[in-house]
Amino acid sequence: MARTKEEFLKQFGEGYGYPDAPRNIDAMRALDFKRLEGLVYLDHAGATLYSEAQMGDVAKELANSVYGNPHSQSDSSMATSDVVAAARLQVLNYLNASPRNYKCIFTSGATAALKLVGECFPWSRESCYMYTMENHNSVLGIREYALNKGATALAVDIEEVEPHDLRDETHESSIRILKHAVQRRVEDLVPQNLQNGKLSGNVYNLFAFPSECNFSGQKFPLDLVKVIKEDGGKILGVPSHQRNCWMVLIDAAKGCSTEPPDLARYPADFVVFSFYKIFGYPTGLGALVVRNEAARLLTKTYFGGGTVSASIADIDFVRRRESIEQVLEDGTLSFLAIASIRHGFKIVDSLTKSAIVRHTKSLAAYARNMMVGLKHGNGSNVCTIYGRETSKVLSSTYGPTISFNLKREDGSWFGYREVEKLASLSGIHLRTGCFCNPGACGKYLGLSHSDLISNFEAGHVCWDDNDILNGKPTGAVRISFGYMSTYEDAEKFLNFLETSFVSKPKDGYQSSLKALHSLSIANQQEVRPVQLKSITVYPVKSLQGFSVHSWPLSNIGLKYDREWLLRGLSGEILTQKKVPEMCSIRTFIDLELQAMYIESPHCKEKLLISLPKHSRSLNEEMDVYGQRYEVQTYDDEVNMWFTKALGRPCTFVRCSNSKNRSFMNKIGREGLCRYTSSKLNFSNEGQLLLISEESLFDLNSRLNANFGKDISGSRQPVHVDAARFRPNLVISCSEPYVEDSWSSLQIGKAHFSSLGGCNRCEMINIDQQFGRVRKTKEPLATLASYRRKQGKILFGILLRYEDSVKEGEDEIVEEKWLQVGQGVYPSVD
Repeated sequence: MARTKEEFLKQFGEGYGYPDAPRNIDAMRALDFKRLEGLVYLDHAGATLYSEAQMGDVAKELANSVYGNPHSQSDSSMATSDVVAAARLQVLNYLNASPRNYKCIFTSGATAALKLVGECFPWSRESCYMYTMENHNSVLGIREYALNKGATALAVDIEEVEPHDLRDETHESSIRILKHAVQRRVEDLVPQNLQNGKLSGNVYNLFAFPSECNFSGQKFPLDLVKVIKEDGGKILGVPSHQRNCWMVLIDAAKGCSTEPPDLARYPADFVVFSFYKIFGYPTGLGALVVRNEAARLLTKTYFGGGTVSASIADIDFVRRRESIEQVLEDGTLSFLAIASIRHGFKIVDSLTKSAIVRHTKSLAAYARNMMVGLKHGNGSNVCTIYGRETSKVLSSTYGPTISFNLKREDGSWFGYREVEKLASLSGIHLRTGCFCNPGACGKYLGLSHSDLISNFEAGHVCWDDNDILNGKPTGAVRISFGYMSTYEDAEKFLNFLETSFVSKPKDGYQSSLKALHSLSIANQQEVRPVQLKSITVYPVKSLQGFSVHSWPLSNIGLKYDREWLLRGLSGEILTQKKVPEMCSIRTFIDLELQAMYIESPHCKEKLLISLPKHSRSLNEEMDVYGQRYEVQTYDDEVNMWFTKALGRPCTFVRCSNSKNRSFMNKIGREGLCRYTSSKLNFSNEGQLLLISEESLFDLNSRLNANFGKDISGSRQPVHVDAARFRPNLVISCSEPYVEDSWSSLQIGKAHFSSLGGCNRCEMINIDQQFGRVRKTKEPLATLASYRRKQGKILFGILLRYEDSVKEGEDEIVEEKWLQVGQGVYPSVD
């Protein structure tokens, strides 16, 4: 699908690029976002980016100003008070809200603002909290306050329809509200007319909706403010005397980033948002913009510094301040952050809100159109884009956000984690999952209540890798554009989709696998013998291993392999992904002396660990990637050695729950008991990992061939050795990747089953020699281009050691050894 920028500009040029601003989009990116060179940032719905000019202005102001705690009358305090007051007006101006009608309450973010409304709202048994299905979890959380006060909760769907589609022809609105089941937690939790601690004859209800859905980018009609205020009671079928007690909350956390609601036209009672969504900095600061009449109904229980005129410590006496801002804001505000927001608004003002809307929508519309047009070779669609059907949408439009999933040519789904992983390798920043919007996620993905509960019971939680369950996606992929996004960003993303997910005439991995499978069957006797070339043992997970000429096997694989690990203070498992320096620590085991030696460039003395397990050692249970292990712990001397070696506190533990036990037989020879199932120490998936020299040579040939083609931003050729993949066994064979087709193999007297390909991750981008992550994204990026299968990037195969003694037989198992130079005899099913 050939495209040019000229074609894009013909269609979208009027809205793109800020032609009337002091600097156009290309100049802005070149001068203020130099850190984005080589990257495509498409997660502005999550957090937009601050500009270098903005941060320079912030630093200059803080370096030349003296701001003190505002709860005083000193010059520095008064300076802070002035800055805060000016910031409040600037916020109101951004929403076109008159200071006569609205107040700005600073909070720690949009979530804190929503929580403030929920805990202070005058709920009663007859109140209703109504909200749209498409809402962030932070909005759903208000439901807890309502239900705990005895109120009802009600989720609704919003539809915009043509006037002639309305069943009630007398109804003037083109908005249809569809109700879900009413929720009530406790019938008689509070007296009927008790509202947040005070009696009242009025009943207040709250309706919440997003100005823009953070899942799909669908913009909700702001006319809902008027519809609910006038007809909220009619929608619920409550008596007419309660219909004027509806209040409306707009979650503008996403919408404010490009198109804030106009409160002069749509006078909502509450609007919440966070500043980092608009201009990147500061984080940890948001606002609740509240209409004066609504603010007077909020009842705050807690009081803190700055919220009271007077209080007495030893009697029940407190007098709160009358200012709405001072009553609802606890303690000292984040005044330095507040002082910084004017520099963000300065950027918005220079570009203008209307130009930002046009610019971001033009990019989203272009990307959406191109994605809809992506087809596989058989004509099937690649992208499934989520949102309402455009034929049913009238006044509402889409914001600069696109949520989607991708399908293969056969109709099966690409998992969103696969998309995220490949995007990362291509330097593209996007977001996956449900985006804390369970209603929209379930609605657009077609997940029923039973599906959602079943997924949870199967172990799926937010941010995990369970992206496809029971043949359905559990989440989606989301891209979103910001004010500094460019055509080039959109184009690189579209090229990424085409090259990575649109079917080609032949699937490289599958066709090569089938060919190798056939070759292995037809010519297995004719090809040169397969030979074991090296053996490496890794006693401590993620530390250096050591090579040996021969080594014994046990029912965990190579004896002592991955039997120890290091964990951090909070119990997390330390690996080279988190601590690349771990690869500089060397290990060696002397079987005769029954000792393991460990040395580090940061420690003068070697560490000696005795191999025999002592009954007096401390033992405990720990979780390692979802599996429970009994482990042996070590004393402070050992832990301090590793703490010094890594430069961070850590503890050393050993796996002790293996069913493998050493014993002396009748003739005095050491043997191994037979158990029915093989065991894993701290290996991730399989007991042993095998790679071939030919496969490694093929990979390096591809890396050299790709040099200069900008697959992953590489500027230098990359050569990888076997250590990058941390294999236990390296073999030589006739063809690259022929090992993929093996179902089992024999080395010497030992038999192994193949568990399939090993899924590779960013760890292979770590230079094992220097302990640093290579910014080139290689070799994983090249592997992803031709070794991808069902979301996995495969290199090498995982093996399980199979003992030959049958289950139940009470025999001595001969300890088998592997030796470099032995023949490898594979079998193919």
